[in-house]
Amino acid sequence: MVNYLGVDSVRQLVAQVGLAPLLERLVGEIEADYRRWDAFDKSPRHAIHSAVGVIELMPTSDGQMYCFKYVNGHPKNTADGLLTVTAFGVLADVDTGYPLLVSELTLTTALRTAAMSVLAARHMARPGSQRMALIGNGAQSEFQALAFHHLMGIRELRLFDTDPRASAKLVRNLAALGLSGLDVRVCNSTADAVRGADIVTTVTADKRNATILLPDMIEPGMHINAVGGDCPGKTELHPDILSRADARVVVEYEPQSRIEGEIQQLGNDFPVVEFADVVRDRM
Repeated sequence: MVNYLGVDSVRQLVAQVGLAPLLERLVGEIEADYRRWDAFDKSPRHAIHSAVGVIELMPTSDGQMYCFKYVNGHPKNTADGLLTVTAFGVLADVDTGYPLLVSELTLTTALRTAAMSVLAARHMARPGSQRMALIGNGAQSEFQALAFHHLMGIRELRLFDTDPRASAKLVRNLAALGLSGLDVRVCNSTADAVRGADIVTTVTADKRNATILLPDMIEPGMHINAVGGDCPGKTELHPDILSRADARVVVEYEPQSRIEGEIQQLGNDFPVVEFADVVRDRM
């Protein structure tokens, strides 16, 4: 019997456990896997690109379990009232090859991405960080805001999106949750939003080489959480930010990040650190 985990089941799980405790448990599970990073059989994900988006397959195995994730990225979908990103996945037993679980991964991916951002900030942001800029205010931004508020103690959230409607929707959604101790402000520009921020999270959707952040916006000690540069030809940071003398550039999986991610703008000999080494105190 193959188990199935659908959207309704994930929603019930969040309601039963609570969003903050569930995110905290996700952070813990993700960190545990980074501590055994060498156990995983990893490869750059397989991607099929079109003029309007990308469809990707992401396989991995730890020798006991095998899994893959199907995920798309179509920024144009929002104009038709559709999600930009959808996903599902399969978990299988390596010994028998039997599939054990088929799961929706759209909502789950949103939760995991936010948990991963928090985990990275816990290891790399300065202690006592309370102010975060959130550039790009689509659906993922709500999960980022909630995760950083509940798990990192963020008290001031500064928003900017080129579409004011996206920022307004995010403000409404957060207000409806009745969060205490979180001040949310919509800014007039990226520069205004990031000024004085401890953490800057960029989560934009347009599939293009963009310079969302410029070198003169970056302040000493600022932690940049660049989420949106997730396919070839799509970036968010000016390359001079990465090559600053005081910058440490951390990626998840270097062979993948050379293909997509911010360091695709730089040469293959540009030095980076894998996040697993940060978690294991090797860097």
